[in-house]
Amino acid sequence: MKHKSILITILSIISFNCYSQTKYENGYYINNNNEKIECLILNNDWLNNPTEISLKYSENEQSKTETIESIKEFGINGKIKYQRYNVNIDRSSNSLSSMDIERNPVFIEEQLFLKVLIEGKANLYSYNSNNLEKFFFKIDNSNIEQLVFISYLTNDNQIAKNNYFKQQILSNLKCPGISLNEIQNLEYKVNKLINLFIKYNKCVNSQFSNYTIKEKKGNFNLSLKAGVKNSSLEIENSLSHLRDTNFGTKLGFSVGIEAEFILPFNNNKWALLIEPTYQSFNSKKETTDLTSEVDYKSIEVPFGLRHYMFINKKSKLFINGLVIMDFNLNSKFELKIQI
Repeated sequence: MKHKSILITILSIISFNCYSQTKYENGYYINNNNEKIECLILNNDWLNNPTEISLKYSENEQSKTETIESIKEFGINGKIKYQRYNVNIDRSSNSLSSMDIERNPVFIEEQLFLKVLIEGKANLYSYNSNNLEKFFFKIDNSNIEQLVFISYLTNDNQIAKNNYFKQQILSNLKCPGISLNEIQNLEYKVNKLINLFIKYNKCVNSQFSNYTIKEKKGNFNLSLKAGVKNSSLEIENSLSHLRDTNFGTKLGFSVGIEAEFILPFNNNKWALLIEPTYQSFNSKKETTDLTSEVDYKSIEVPFGLRHYMFINKKSKLFINGLVIMDFNLNSKFELKIQI
């Protein structure tokens, strides 16, 4: 039986649902002369911390690029704030494939835009770059430090953890409302650290700003799908071409469910997609010497990525990149030779 399957499909379909789109928004930046300049900043909803921004001074003006060398701070009003720091950063990976045997941090001094998460008496910052996530903190006017957490391999290839960030927090965020047990159970995760820094600022009666309260979580969309498919089937017998059968082309129906998870970065431009679909093909062909009958049923499971391209506020295009797997459901093929 000849069986053809498409492994990757590229589809462009117009959709009229509206999500956030990348656009210039009201913001500001502070230059090296400590001048605060109001402007419009292209909001890319950065997954990785940027090294430059695109901005305009008015809606109809030509855009320009300012880099980390010329900007000390920038923000999009009420949404995002980044500040430039020279920091000692340990870039050790927590991914098993890239994990090292080094237990202690290996610091390199770099100039980075750090994303401000919590700003008060105790400030919390984050840095993301290609699956690397590190957190930094600063108390009042002290020097900024990285919160140290390292996963490493022992001599017998076991995974161990350096949780020095807990000692840093214990030494610097002293407050009756934060217990030793709470710090000992603390995880090196953005939401856990945010909650702790909020708790500390409240505990010491410090006014603070939370730049994460409006951050988006991924949206989940579920929809039913039905369609018409044009299918063909041809069977070849290597022993005798007299038993070859071409069932030709038939129209058939398919029904399935599309599940889409909008990823919470880059202004909802990317989504994970899976669409299990039931399909069938039934046909019978008779000749003077041969009767062939097929009853084919399967669940087809496309999965992959979707990328949205916004046209305007009311419409957008999307492109799917999908891998398709096909699972047979007790399909039957019968061949009867007339005697």
